[in-house]
Amino acid sequence: MTKTITFKEAAFIFVTMLGIIGVSVIYLGLSPIVPIILTLALLILWGKWRRHSWQTIHDGIQEGVATGIIPMLIFLLIGALIASWIAAGIIPAMMVVGFKLVNVNYFIPSAFVVCAIIGTSIGSAFTTASTVGLALMGMGISLGFNPALLAGAIISGAVFGDKMSPLSDTTNLAAAVAGTDLFKHIKNMMWTTVPAFILSLILFFILGNQTHATQGTAEIHLLIDTLKNEFHIGWFSAIPILLMVGSSLLKMPAIATLLLNISVSIGLYVIQSPSATIKQIATIIEQGFVAETGVENLDALLSRGGLNSMLGSIALILLTLSLGGLLMKFGIIEALMAPLAEKLTSPTSLISATVIGGILANVLIGEQYLSIILPGKAMKPSFDKSSLDPTALSRALEDSGTVFNTLIPWGVSGVFMAATLGVPTLVYLPFCFFNLLSPILSIASGVTGIGLSEKEPITA
Repeated sequence: MTKTITFKEAAFIFVTMLGIIGVSVIYLGLSPIVPIILTLALLILWGKWRRHSWQTIHDGIQEGVATGIIPMLIFLLIGALIASWIAAGIIPAMMVVGFKLVNVNYFIPSAFVVCAIIGTSIGSAFTTASTVGLALMGMGISLGFNPALLAGAIISGAVFGDKMSPLSDTTNLAAAVAGTDLFKHIKNMMWTTVPAFILSLILFFILGNQTHATQGTAEIHLLIDTLKNEFHIGWFSAIPILLMVGSSLLKMPAIATLLLNISVSIGLYVIQSPSATIKQIATIIEQGFVAETGVENLDALLSRGGLNSMLGSIALILLTLSLGGLLMKFGIIEALMAPLAEKLTSPTSLISATVIGGILANVLIGEQYLSIILPGKAMKPSFDKSSLDPTALSRALEDSGTVFNTLIPWGVSGVFMAATLGVPTLVYLPFCFFNLLSPILSIASGVTGIGLSEKEPITA
């Protein structure tokens, strides 16, 4: 039997996979793990029916998982970072400062803006959400705000920062795939990113004002006093934060940055708690920190982190990347995208197809980098033949591949955000206004031509 896959066959496989996962997660309310295992098994069965060897299947799985080894290690280290930051009083300190500065009436939009600023500074949505975002989450829930709305504001801000920062992996990747200058790419993204930011901010103002906090001034003072009594909070609490920003500015790799920060944070904890044993420290790193403040909300929020907290997420990521690797190895992704890319000529069709391709890649593969690389490689020949500047391609890749992964329940980013902030992906999804608006505005740019640049003429 021939192994050449037609577009119709690839589309049937895609619709079937999407149907199984979608019905299971959305309608039946299942965790994505079992539906993805079922989909993976059916895809392997189809591969054997098409006479693919077990070696080919194993190679596809290995190649898919290989792309996620570093992100999975980073996830584990972020679990340890969260636990060490809580134990050393870093996150409690951020909560105290936030409680003192926050205006309850503007808390939701403030969370969005703060995460956008921090995210741009350090270039990582994951780090922003798991540190500053986690602190804001604790503050907001303590004040009585809707967790889904709050998570949407935090994630929207963190993704904005990740998208616009020159330190971000995805920003550099999109520019490299499209073959354009990094800062030219960032400048061009403002045509869609700034309107998405402004519209999101307006929506967060409206919904934030409609969501009345249940806690008053007395309750806020009680929370501040409890945090000060239970944790060591002082100027030294800023050391790990400044170290994180400094490491990003120096362009240190994420793994080195996290290991250094965990070491410093544990060092601060040992100084604050000299009676702590090696076993207690190891337990915090492995199983997370357990808060015993006597305030139920605070205990629930601050009892988290640890390597073990990320194992469920890593299991899901392993399965998703295995599925994505097989889809690429069997040629299903190429069969879906290549025929479409060849027929696209107008700016509207080029931009729209790239954005839709980025979204579909996120849905099919669940991996952010591949959702930039695959549509980028498929669409680049068509963009090269057009009159559009390469920044049009790089921006469309960011407006879909980068921002949409957070909205996929089985996506690497979606899994991470749900585990870190404690809000299921489909629950916070309607409030991730920036993520939802970016692809819409990108397609609108292709339709109207606003923000699209022509190629510079080649001079002799």
